[in-house]
Amino acid sequence: MRAEDTTKTIDAAIQAAVWAPSVHNTQPWSFAVDGEEIALRADSDRKLRVGDITGREQLISCGAALENMRIALRAMGREALVRVLPDPDRPALMATVRLGEPVEPDEHTLMLYGQVERRRTHRAGFTDQPIPDRLLDELAQQAALEGARLTPIRSTAAVRVLAALTEAAQEVQAQATLFTMDVIRWGRAPESGRADGVPAEAYPREPVTTEPAFAQRDYAHGRPWGGEADRLTATSTGLIAVLTTLADSREDWIAAGQALQRVLLHASAHDVRAAFHTQSLEMFHLREFARQELLSGEYPQMIMRLGFTPDEGIGVRRPVDEVREDTGA
Repeated sequence: MRAEDTTKTIDAAIQAAVWAPSVHNTQPWSFAVDGEEIALRADSDRKLRVGDITGREQLISCGAALENMRIALRAMGREALVRVLPDPDRPALMATVRLGEPVEPDEHTLMLYGQVERRRTHRAGFTDQPIPDRLLDELAQQAALEGARLTPIRSTAAVRVLAALTEAAQEVQAQATLFTMDVIRWGRAPESGRADGVPAEAYPREPVTTEPAFAQRDYAHGRPWGGEADRLTATSTGLIAVLTTLADSREDWIAAGQALQRVLLHASAHDVRAAFHTQSLEMFHLREFARQELLSGEYPQMIMRLGFTPDEGIGVRRPVDEVREDTGA
């Protein structure tokens, strides 16, 4: 493979990686390139100081970035040779990705790759349009490919319990100064030039009431930030789904991030978007309650609402040259 082709492929992989979702859009990663190998590293300065003490959410975020790299490489015609957590003495090294043999990208891979920069996180209500069962089955299959389970929550009672857990966690966290500082740090003011964090236009100025209501983060912290939500059609909670794993190791968190991203990209290709609610998963006893009482002992890695929305949303990302380092000779 010519050097310029290798460079183009590496560039495409990292460009795709930076568009992965991350908690509060912290973008908690960096990339080191050495020849035909990319090292994905966790950036400790961007880890939530209180809400993510174990690093679970950071590793899920990095797993999503890893999935984007794998998809991009295959779309560019190269297999991705991945080693996850390859060096116990380097805990910040999430994975190495080396260019493998040439491959012919399949139609589904190209479809997912086309959604990398289109996918957006939603932070308001959805329309009443239901998600087809066929699509839900496909989303579950995408999660299973990466070793996770995506479960739509059909029970009205279980949905109410998850909403109550989210509300309880939000109320407690809102009263805790250190938790609040985690959120404030990543809330962007209107017209901010920052390329990370949650833009003020990415959530409604006044929360849209749905039934049951899933509490949203208060990135504005009492200030009149936020955009105008569609209060006529975007009033539905959407479909509640939980992403789980059988175990709860660092490897499982990275796998959950990869599974999550496959689900989100496939959903985006069908105009379905996701809203995330991780408050209760940041509190050990609430997460354990959900695991034992609602999820048959499996470990919840993400609680989300899925649905259709007329709002395309906005996305901001740091430029690649800010997160990339070339270490080769």
